[in-house]
Amino acid sequence: MVLNRKFYRRSPQQRPQQNVTFNDVRKRFDFRSIAIGRWVTEAEKARAAGLFYDALVDLMTILQGQELLVSLRGTLAFQYGTGGRPGISAHYEPGSRTFALAKNAGPGAIAHEWFHALDHYLSDKAFSDTPNNMFASEAWLRDATPVPHPINDSLFACFRAVMLDESGENPSEMFRVSKVADEANGCVYYAEPAEMCARAFEAFVQDSYISNNFLVAGTKATDEARLGLYPCGEHRERINAAFKHYFLLLGRALQRNPRG
Repeated sequence: MVLNRKFYRRSPQQRPQQNVTFNDVRKRFDFRSIAIGRWVTEAEKARAAGLFYDALVDLMTILQGQELLVSLRGTLAFQYGTGGRPGISAHYEPGSRTFALAKNAGPGAIAHEWFHALDHYLSDKAFSDTPNNMFASEAWLRDATPVPHPINDSLFACFRAVMLDESGENPSEMFRVSKVADEANGCVYYAEPAEMCARAFEAFVQDSYISNNFLVAGTKATDEARLGLYPCGEHRERINAAFKHYFLLLGRALQRNPRG
């Protein structure tokens, strides 16, 4: 069973109490709701709650943000072990704004799926003419009408760093590799803007001074990483710098106006 594994964590943040529950997770981060599957045992629930709590604390610390950033101002719901999709360990559902982890899978996927939630949440904040289920990264690529704001400009710089080369005129190497992988698989997945940006965000989180492989794993030593489906080298550094700047600006804005 996946949750019986030991997960590596190196973080300056430690729990105030040893045992936490999903109720503690909801209270601290103000999730809209948390639902637990009926087949999750009490022991599994307790173990998962602690791991998830630590992962979210570490994510918040890496992003230099607050609890309201993690729950996207209380709009994000969370499900654990409620069924999900066959063969998929974690996913984000735009229609219900729900982030879900499978019962015996999902470790390492939290950063990726959380970024999908953020990407979706920001769509109508960064653009004035996007449909409900469109992600901000896709809207940017489709030249949707931007909402003028310095923080949005910084977000667009992140998308540009992921999807374009340093000149800003041509597709990035990561995009080219993603397109080749999609052609080999006969589908469009890796090259989708939302997927590219979520993988790039994973790399940013994994490169942090905090290590938590329940939060993120696989951007360096996996087959996908070796293929170039995650950013590497100078491209990775450029993306990391863009994300760092964006979350610094966002965190400052949330501190000044937590309810805005």
